[in-house]
Amino acid sequence: MDLAMAASLAALALIDSTSFGTLLIPIWLLLAPGRVKAGRMLVYLGTIVVFYFAVGMVVVLGATTFIDDLGALMDTRPATWVQLAVGIGLLILSFRFDSKKSKEGGGRMGRWRERALGIEADAPGTTATRTSALPLVGLALGAATLEVATMLPYLAAIGIVTTSGIGPAATTATMAGYCLVMVLPALVLLTARLVARNAVEPLLVRMNDWMTRNAASTTGWIVGIVGFLVARDAAWRLGLFEMLFNR
Repeated sequence: MDLAMAASLAALALIDSTSFGTLLIPIWLLLAPGRVKAGRMLVYLGTIVVFYFAVGMVVVLGATTFIDDLGALMDTRPATWVQLAVGIGLLILSFRFDSKKSKEGGGRMGRWRERALGIEADAPGTTATRTSALPLVGLALGAATLEVATMLPYLAAIGIVTTSGIGPAATTATMAGYCLVMVLPALVLLTARLVARNAVEPLLVRMNDWMTRNAASTTGWIVGIVGFLVARDAAWRLGLFEMLFNR
């Protein structure tokens, strides 16, 4: 792997690290009242890493096995019409992301916050460490599953890896490294929170406020841009622009 490829993958991983599941929920866990339970945070982040790695390897192996057949299929006219419909569907879907609910603290964002803080509310002196692992795993899997449809940087990274020809062992190591870099900011915040709570908490609050306010609208913009690019590519290959401008 050359330096340019490594830098591209690292940049994509850091973009992925700012998502709902990889940063916002960890911030909520860090803002929970009382002493931070590092073990629980590591369970959550470890689940995120394993889930993303598993999904990535499935996609990589599938792309490597069927890349020629898939390319031939996507070049057919019916598949291109399907691509156009998917792109238009994503554009329409993007308008359903309402930032007002996020700003008001309601909707799905509020429920996820309550769930995250509820997991951290176990009373001290109980068997919380043993019993809370499963809810944390469920929280991580739920958040990661919701983000599968919008893990665009990860899909771009998978595309880079599958076309690089670096071999199975290097591909596996690269995907694992990507997933670890993806949770690195959350690990840095965890370390800072453990070492300097009073100095870090105001930063966590500001980050939480900004991400909570803008999460829905940012996701909507991403989905809309992807939908536009997918639809534009299909329309171009179908010759729709040529038909329109030659009228």
